[in-house]
Amino acid sequence: MQHAVGSPLPPPHQSGHGWTPAAQHSGPHHPGTHQGPAPHQGSAPVPPPPPAPGFTSPGTVPPAPQQSHVAPTPETTGHVPLPPGGPVGMPSAPPATSAPDPTATTLAVLLIGPAGAGKTSVAKYWADHRRVPTAHISLDDVREWVRSGFADPQSGWNDNSEAQYRLARRTCGFAARNFLANGISCILDDAVFPDRPVVGLGGWKRHVGPGLLPVVLLPGLEIVLERNAERSGNRRLTDEEVARIHGRMAGWYGSGLPIIDNSQLDVPQTAQVLNDVLTRSIASPPNW
Repeated sequence: MQHAVGSPLPPPHQSGHGWTPAAQHSGPHHPGTHQGPAPHQGSAPVPPPPPAPGFTSPGTVPPAPQQSHVAPTPETTGHVPLPPGGPVGMPSAPPATSAPDPTATTLAVLLIGPAGAGKTSVAKYWADHRRVPTAHISLDDVREWVRSGFADPQSGWNDNSEAQYRLARRTCGFAARNFLANGISCILDDAVFPDRPVVGLGGWKRHVGPGLLPVVLLPGLEIVLERNAERSGNRRLTDEEVARIHGRMAGWYGSGLPIIDNSQLDVPQTAQVLNDVLTRSIASPPNW
C-alpha cells in the first residue's frame, strides 16, 4: 500500500498563469502634490523607464533558456560491479584422489540447534578460522533489527512473530546468496524444527538454494539449560521453553542430517568436528 508523503507538488509554471506585477510606478503618489510639468500637446512621448531585473511585462513571454547538450560524464570512482546473487548450487565433488578441504572451499552452511546449543559461538569461531572469506549470518540478529514492534520470543509464537521470522529468514537468504555469488562463504544459524514446516528446512532451501549444507548441533538437555541460564534479555528463555524446544529437536535423529553432540566439546573442538562433517557432506551431500 502506498502512502502519500506531504502535499502534492504544484504544476509546472505556464505563461499567462500565476502572479504578474502590476504597472510599475516611478514613486509614491501624493494627492495635491505637483508631479512635474505636464507634457505639451504634440510633444514627443516620454519612454517608460526600463523594467527592473527579473520583471516580466504583462502579455510578454520570456525567452526560453538555452539548453546546453552536454553528454553525462561516466562514473569513474566508487563503482564496483557485483555479480547478482542466485540460488546456491550443490558443491562440486572433488577428485577421488584427494579429500576436500572445507576450510578452503566456498560453502553455505546452516547450523541448526535449540536455544543454548552453542550455534552462534561455534558459527563465529568457524567463520573466523577459515582460509577463505566467510560471513556469519545469525537469524536472531536479523530479527532484532526490528526495534519498535519487535516480536519478542518470550511472548510466544503468534502471527506477528511468524511474519517477522519469515521476513528475517528471507533477508538472511538474500544476504547469503549475494555473499556466495561474490566468493564469500556463509554460515547461518537458526533453531529449525523437524516437525514444523513454517520454521523448517524448506524455507531455507527455497531462499538460499539446494547447495545449502545443514548440520544439527544437539547437546544434552542439561547443557542447553546451563547455557540458557547465562543469557540475558530476550535471548533467555524459560527452562520449560528450552526443554520443550530441545525435545522437539530430537526429531532430527533418523532424518539423515549430520548431528553433532557437543555436550563434552568446547567451541574449537566443535568447529573441528564441524569441518569433518562438512568434508563428508561435500563428498556426499545430504538428501534433504
